[in-house]
Amino acid sequence: MIELTSQKDAALAAISGADTLDALEEQRVGALGKKGWVSLALKTLGQMSPEERSEAAPAIQAIRAEVADAIAAKRQALEAAELEAQLASETLDLTLPAPDMLSGSVHPVSQVMDELAEIFADLGFAVATGPEIEDDWHNFTALNMDESHPARAMHDTFYFPDKAADGGQSASSSEAVGQKRMLLRTHTSPVQIRSMKEQGAPIRLIAPGRVYRSDSDATHTPMFHQVEGLVIDKDIHLGHLKWTLETFFKAFFEREDITLRLRPSYFPFTEPSVEVDVGYSNEGDRRVVGGHGDEQGYDWMELGGSGMVNRRVLEFAGIDPDEYQGFAFGLGIDRIAMLKYGMNDLRAFFDGDPRWLAHYGFSPFDQPTLSAGVGARA
Repeated sequence: MIELTSQKDAALAAISGADTLDALEEQRVGALGKKGWVSLALKTLGQMSPEERSEAAPAIQAIRAEVADAIAAKRQALEAAELEAQLASETLDLTLPAPDMLSGSVHPVSQVMDELAEIFADLGFAVATGPEIEDDWHNFTALNMDESHPARAMHDTFYFPDKAADGGQSASSSEAVGQKRMLLRTHTSPVQIRSMKEQGAPIRLIAPGRVYRSDSDATHTPMFHQVEGLVIDKDIHLGHLKWTLETFFKAFFEREDITLRLRPSYFPFTEPSVEVDVGYSNEGDRRVVGGHGDEQGYDWMELGGSGMVNRRVLEFAGIDPDEYQGFAFGLGIDRIAMLKYGMNDLRAFFDGDPRWLAHYGFSPFDQPTLSAGVGARA
C-alpha cells in the first residue's frame, strides 16, 4: 500500500502539471487504462485471501476514485482554458452578408396574369372568373357554334362521359339529345356569357384562366392559359378594339413602337372577325415584339383573335343587340409570356423543373409593376 500511495502522489502531481488535454490523457491511460498501475492493483485482489481483500480493496478503490476525480477536474479546467483562448483569438464579422436562403418564386404565368390584371384595371376592366368544368351550352351553343362545328369534335375537346338520368350507365346518343354535356372548357368565353347574363350591359371585363384542348407540341399543350376581353356598350366599334389592344401591348411589352394589323377572319361568336397580328423582328434566336411588319427585317406574327360580338351571342346572353354592341378578344397568356421573357418551348411551363423556374421565375418580393406607365398612356 505504501507503493500505491507513492504512485498516487506522483500521479496527482503529474495530473496537476499537465498543460494540454493530450498530456492529461497520457496520465489517465497510465493510471486507469487496462495496463495502468491502478488497474493492475485491482487485478491483484483476486489472489488475496478474504481477510486481505477486505482490507486492501477499499484502499485501492479510494485511490482510483481520487485519481479519476483529479483527472476530471483537470480536464474541465483545460477545456475551459482552451475555449477562452479560442474566444480571444477568433472573431465573428457581423457585417458579412447572410448566406442565400432557398425561397419560392413566382411562375411566369402567374406573373403575366398579375401584369394583365394591372394593365386592364387601368383601362377600366374588371376581372371575371368562371367554372373550368362547363356545359356545352355555355361553351359552344351560346357562342353561336352549331352542332357541326369542328371544335365540338371529340378529338378537339375533353368531354366527360354522358350519364343516364338515373346515374347509371352512359346514355346513348339518342338519350343525350337535349341534355347539356359536360366538358373541360376550351376557352374562357363562357365566363363572358355568364357575366352578361348576370350583369347585363354595359359591361367591361377580362376573363383570364386555364383552358383545355386536345393538342400537344412545342407551342400547344392540353392545358394552357388564356385571357379574353369583352366590352359591351352603346356606339362601340372596331376602333375602340384596336386602341385597347395597342395600349395593352405597348404597356405589356414596354415598347412604344408596337404596330398592330387587324386581318379579316371568321369566328362564329364575332362579326366582323379579325385576327390580331403584331410586328416583330428576330434578334439572334429570339423573336422581339416591336417595329413594323413588312419593313426590312420585320415580319408579322398572330397573337390572338377578336371582333365585334355577334348579334346572336348578345341575344343568347339576354342583351338587346339593337341597343348595345361591343367587341371581344382572346390572347394566349403562355404565348405572350414566351415572347416577353424569351422562352422557346411551351411544354417547359408545365414540366415542374425547379431549375427552369429558378431561371425564369420571379421573386415574390420584387415583382415588376406596369400600372404607372399604363395609367399615363390611358
